Amino acid sequence: MTTQSPALQAFTLPSLAESVVEGEILGWLVAEGDTLQEGQSVLEVMTDKVNVELPAPFAGVLRQRLVQAGDVVAVGATLALIEPQTPAQARPEPVAAPAAPVSQPAAEGLKEERSIIESAGAADVDPLLAASVFAGWSLPAAAEVPEPAPASAPRLTPQEPVRSRVLAAPSARQLARERGVDLTQVPGSGPNGTVRRADVAAHLEQQVRAPAGPTPERGSWPPPPPPAYRTPAGYEAQEERTPFRGQRRAISQALLASTLYTAQTHTIEELDCSALIALRGAMRADAEAQGVSLSYLPFFLKAVAVALHDFPALNSSLDEARGEVVRKRFVHLGMAVNAPQGLIVPVLRDVDRKSLLTLARESSDLAERARAGTLQPQELQDATFTVSNIGAVGALVGVPIVNPPASGILSLHSITKRPVAVEQDGEDVVVVRPMMYLTLSFDHRLVDGADAARFNRRVVALLEEPRRLMLSM
Repeated sequence: MTTQSPALQAFTLPSLAESVVEGEILGWLVAEGDTLQEGQSVLEVMTDKVNVELPAPFAGVLRQRLVQAGDVVAVGATLALIEPQTPAQARPEPVAAPAAPVSQPAAEGLKEERSIIESAGAADVDPLLAASVFAGWSLPAAAEVPEPAPASAPRLTPQEPVRSRVLAAPSARQLARERGVDLTQVPGSGPNGTVRRADVAAHLEQQVRAPAGPTPERGSWPPPPPPAYRTPAGYEAQEERTPFRGQRRAISQALLASTLYTAQTHTIEELDCSALIALRGAMRADAEAQGVSLSYLPFFLKAVAVALHDFPALNSSLDEARGEVVRKRFVHLGMAVNAPQGLIVPVLRDVDRKSLLTLARESSDLAERARAGTLQPQELQDATFTVSNIGAVGALVGVPIVNPPASGILSLHSITKRPVAVEQDGEDVVVVRPMMYLTLSFDHRLVDGADAARFNRRVVALLEEPRRLMLSM
């Protein structure tokens, strides 16, 4: 008699934060065959938002690890197979245990696809392709597991995948769903014929072109691949190379998507900080008596919150899937933090309902935990607008990039003493004042230039006469 293998459960990568579509495996904290307790940390994953230790979803025995340190996997990808401790703890859609780790068809297919990516040069691999490959393999339900193939059966090749889905980047699948495009009809330009978002866009453009007559020149579309880097001859030993992956690569993808899929433009204003400096100086001692270090940032956060109520277009998002503009009646401000691991944007919630001292406490706490890498995923979600204090590192002026799906970001710069013309006793005189530039970047699809300029002027007015700000609290 043969003993039937116990049912195994797929342990998958959960959604860790808004806009996070993939994660890099940093390392396993348990070995195959280890007994797991529910909630026990199993492996560590890094994303562009946060590093987390994933807990075991239920008690059981870790039977097989399907990914390893360094792998980049998409949300929903299967990471491991766990044998539940009792049937009552089993989750839906169980999968049958493999006869051996290398003979289970789906696991073998996963390794086969991984080998395709690893065998290609780093410059030839589309990062989104890697994410889609690892996410695309899902282990079948127990009732769907076929009998083991005979020893003479040929091994699967990249030309004979075990799934019928088109190999496509996640962004391409999303655009295809939104526009009703059949991916099987779209030729792919990526490695191994992978369909990219640009391929779907080109397919849509081709559909709306006039059936007859010459096609006007519009430059290169889809856009050409990025230029290849070449090491100068004789300088190979003077280069240091590290893998472009993990948090830095994910940040790169997010910023590139922002510039590609939003219509960004900018407006710059000048702020006389004299009254703001005086007010902060007067409040500083009282704040310290309550255990709060009062910086300039809470004043700016409060002024932005007030201005967003006056100009709601800056507090909106575009829901492209439904074709709707979403204007929010709440203010959640993203706060850009320059952390050792890269740019992090924790979110302060309901800023318009909080006092300066509360904002000072919360902003300081979020910044410290962002630099320490101990933020929770929910603390990185739902920003309706972003504030970037680049002046903290001495920048005189700069242009920030919008953080979608928000429609705007305000960059604060360094306070410097400059000569300015002011009116005194009916005459124009030149005096030296502490001045700051404020740069507003906004999505022109949602925000008109006039409203953007008025928003920036409103922030300036609130901070040049801080009593207005105090009345708005």
